[in-house]
Amino acid sequence: MVETDGIGQDSAPGEAAAALKAILQTQYLRYLIITSWALGLLAALGPMTAGLWFVGTLAAGAARGAVEKRISERVGAGWGLVFPAVATVTTAAWAAAPLLAWFSGAPFGQPLALTLLVAGYVLVFAQLRSSPRQALVISSPYGAVAVIIAVSQWGTPLFWPFLAVLPFTAAGLFVLVTMTMMREERIRAFQAHQAHLIEELEAARDKANAANDAKSNFLGIISHELRTPMNGVLGAAQLLSATRLENTQREYLSIIRNSGDNLLSLLNDILDMTKIEAGKMTFETVDVSVEDLHRRVTGPFQAQAEAKGLMFEATYEGDIPATVRGDPLRVCQVIHNLLSNAVKFTDTGTVAYTVRGRKLADRRVAFEFAVTDSGTGISPDDLERLFQPFTQVDASSTRRFGGTGLGLTISRRMANIMGGDITVISELGKGSTFTFAVEAEVVEWAAPKAVEEITAEVEDGRQMSVLIVEDHPVNRMILEAWMSSAGHVSTTAENGQLALDACAEQPFDLIIMDVNMPIMDGLTATRHIRDGAGINAGTPIVVLSASARSEDHAAGLEAGADAYLNKPIDFAALAKMMAHVGEGREALREMMGTGALAQAAA
Repeated sequence: MVETDGIGQDSAPGEAAAALKAILQTQYLRYLIITSWALGLLAALGPMTAGLWFVGTLAAGAARGAVEKRISERVGAGWGLVFPAVATVTTAAWAAAPLLAWFSGAPFGQPLALTLLVAGYVLVFAQLRSSPRQALVISSPYGAVAVIIAVSQWGTPLFWPFLAVLPFTAAGLFVLVTMTMMREERIRAFQAHQAHLIEELEAARDKANAANDAKSNFLGIISHELRTPMNGVLGAAQLLSATRLENTQREYLSIIRNSGDNLLSLLNDILDMTKIEAGKMTFETVDVSVEDLHRRVTGPFQAQAEAKGLMFEATYEGDIPATVRGDPLRVCQVIHNLLSNAVKFTDTGTVAYTVRGRKLADRRVAFEFAVTDSGTGISPDDLERLFQPFTQVDASSTRRFGGTGLGLTISRRMANIMGGDITVISELGKGSTFTFAVEAEVVEWAAPKAVEEITAEVEDGRQMSVLIVEDHPVNRMILEAWMSSAGHVSTTAENGQLALDACAEQPFDLIIMDVNMPIMDGLTATRHIRDGAGINAGTPIVVLSASARSEDHAAGLEAGADAYLNKPIDFAALAKMMAHVGEGREALREMMGTGALAQAAA
């Protein structure tokens, strides 16, 4: 709003913005009032005069609206004299209406003029009721019209009645401004009081947060410091249990160890709570095998359930991926707590652990880890305080089970941090179902099949002498290593000529011959071996070909080879073939004819 102390001075930017916002939001009323005034002029002055005034005033109103919108965008910098000047000019267009009506000579012209004059004042002061000086300046065109009318009536019977209307109008405007200023003063006082209360609430909140942080830090430090002597107590108790003790001493020692374990569990829970409250709980993101997670979760509690005579059931339902990304330690901690409670509070019946999976996207899955027991169940009243810290359903001094009541609180907060939640459905006397729901990123939906190891060993365990003819050094190395893994002796040659030289010097049980080689290719070398009368003329030969065409395979067999293999080498087919090398060349050719090698490869 504009201050009353000066015409061109602005009030606080927030109030000025609020004033302009109110004017802009209700400017459509401006055009409604212009239309209503034009209808009054139409009845008294006729369509020509009323139409001209209507068009001129609409144009002035549109210009004023544009200026007000521009001023509102920089209201924080102040509007100076721009707004009063523009508003005064546009008000002059409105003030022309009562002036035209008064001097129209129409029967209803003068009453209409008085009505429009008073209405104009009310409109200006209603809009600027918090800034009377601003309103006086902007309404000055109406004052000028009033003066003109008063002067024109000097010495006539209407002069004094017209002047009598002015105090009446001024009194109404004074009451309007006074009531508005009193109301806004009360609003400012209320706002100041509200701001004071907000400051006090913020200060109280800061103190509460500081106290809570101090409490968490204290508990964290004490819990951490107590772990060191507790480890000493439990360690000494373990060492003492390994010595010779009387029955009574061993019983006392068992009490010490059980109490120490319970205290250490309490310290761990308090540390977890303080870490969560301080936002320092760390979560890893690693690849997790769902099957391994299942074993880690169910293993300990299956044994505990069976020891109590309970049935333990574990099932998978829905879309369960093989590998996901997450924190297996924290997930196990949550599920362990649910399973531990189920086994603890169930005396007879069944504990069921169910993993449900629902595929959300190619790389996203929603898990539900549900733990159902046939235990005592939980009443509706107890469910409301189930996840509150340091609270147990059985709060009596003679309760059967120990514990701090922190487990479910920690588990739920961990679930929330991981983007999930824990819900519970229970019926008193019939059991409960706790469900841990969380989403995860999928690494693999299906586990890769284990590759069956293919060895070069033959059934009778006989060691074979193999000639490997291959120009590529990596292929030679792989074949030689594979043969050596089964204890076979291998000799290598880089081309067909070197293969002939090797065949002339020693006998082989098998020759593996590449086709395309420098100096002498494999088919040529095979023909020389078969045509000669050397010691390897009857040795089984397997040709290696990078071509899968049947005519190339036929060319190898026609050259004297007994079998062929495609590159890259299928070691399953080679191993099957080596198992029948001792049966002679005919056995290999028969295998090729029946497709046995192809079946081995499949």
